[in-house]
Amino acid sequence: MARPLIGRTIRRLRMEKGLTQQALAVRLGISASYLNLIEHDQRAVTASLLIKLGETLSVDLPSLSGSKERQTEAGLREVLSDPLLGLEEMPEGEIATLAASAPNAARAMLALYRAWRVAREDASGIALPTGRRMLLPTEEARDFFHDRANHFHQLENIAEQIGGELRASPAEMNHAIAERLRRTHGLTVHVGPLGASLRRYDPASRRLDLSESLPRESRGFQMAFQLMLLEARDVVESVVAPAEPSSQEAASLIRLGLLNYAAAALLMPYLPFLEAARELRHEVEALAARFGVSFEQAAHRLSTLQRPDARGVPFFFLRVDPAGNVDKRFSAAGFPFARFGGSCPKWIVHQAFATPATTRVQVAQLPDGATFLTFARAIASPTTHWGEPPPVHVVAMGCDIGRASEVVYADGIDLGAAAVGIGLSCRLCERAECRSRAFPPLEHRLALDPNEDGASPWRFEPARRLVADAKG
Repeated sequence: MARPLIGRTIRRLRMEKGLTQQALAVRLGISASYLNLIEHDQRAVTASLLIKLGETLSVDLPSLSGSKERQTEAGLREVLSDPLLGLEEMPEGEIATLAASAPNAARAMLALYRAWRVAREDASGIALPTGRRMLLPTEEARDFFHDRANHFHQLENIAEQIGGELRASPAEMNHAIAERLRRTHGLTVHVGPLGASLRRYDPASRRLDLSESLPRESRGFQMAFQLMLLEARDVVESVVAPAEPSSQEAASLIRLGLLNYAAAALLMPYLPFLEAARELRHEVEALAARFGVSFEQAAHRLSTLQRPDARGVPFFFLRVDPAGNVDKRFSAAGFPFARFGGSCPKWIVHQAFATPATTRVQVAQLPDGATFLTFARAIASPTTHWGEPPPVHVVAMGCDIGRASEVVYADGIDLGAAAVGIGLSCRLCERAECRSRAFPPLEHRLALDPNEDGASPWRFEPARRLVADAKG
């Protein structure tokens, strides 16, 4: 397995603190030349120095994992491989150097590429009067949550305040929320047929209607959402305003996401949920049963446990439909999702559709050696009328293999021998003998021979041949 390189992470954190190499070296008690070698990954970091780095830079040890740098590198690799840009192959080392030495420039490149894709996909060229280009609202909302590690202490605080006033156990929470809506806000809750709607609120009559097709846990979540809409609106706005969303659509998506976050925080209070997660070793089904929520709600909540003074296992969270469309994506674990294309067909996420209501487990290893314990489960949502195919999604989660012993889904697995090699996507993956490959990699030339057929549906030449041809 590749040795994790954290020099670039140390460099980024130092620059974010406004420290020179000399200043940081003095605080660490080492020479500036030694720190320079560390930042260029030419010297290993001892355990004692790693602890001192965390204290000096005011970060915890998981923040030194290099997940942000890996995500930036993965994004650059994906962007620079787009055939429409007409670029020659860029060596892997140059991409890593760019991400490490000029992280702000690298992020600017990714932002420009996203804007270019918007312009390409929208010929009308949506722009603000200032000339600022608008992102697709869905992408902007995803970036908002991703950039903040999907954790919002302001919403945790208001949820804890309201939850403390309710003083209800998980079994009593739905009733307690309904009573608060009635007594504090004069709002009544009715359950019955709603046609194509699942929830409808009428501010004039102060009536909240919930569809009778919703299961109990979904009714509870909808009531919690309504309560936070009424009582946490100002807090939500205080989180949205500094982000300055580029459109009303993006702002609305962010607000809805934050209200959903607040509702989950009310139903699954931070510290009790974290304690239960550790006790149950992060078994999502057991957590859902204990707090009276759905599998997806419990899984999503696990991905938000990133409070600095009480941090849970960093998980990534993904929700995907049978067509491969990703509509939710959070990565506290540093998993480098492909932003602009499909994911690897060998990943357990896609196989889980074949076994609904069963949790599938896989040890997934990326080409750079980064390895994750991943688990996925297919879930179906209720239909609104007979004959409608039920919406089915796979909810997938994962953590770094180093934390696998804390997760029940690793039990009975030989973590060293069970690893399955996957890639970010077929167009970015260089695994030559993959029988599941849908496309050849963008940076390689096809090797087509009518006299020979191999296990992989696509055969291609090694990357060095392309470099040699380009020099010639």
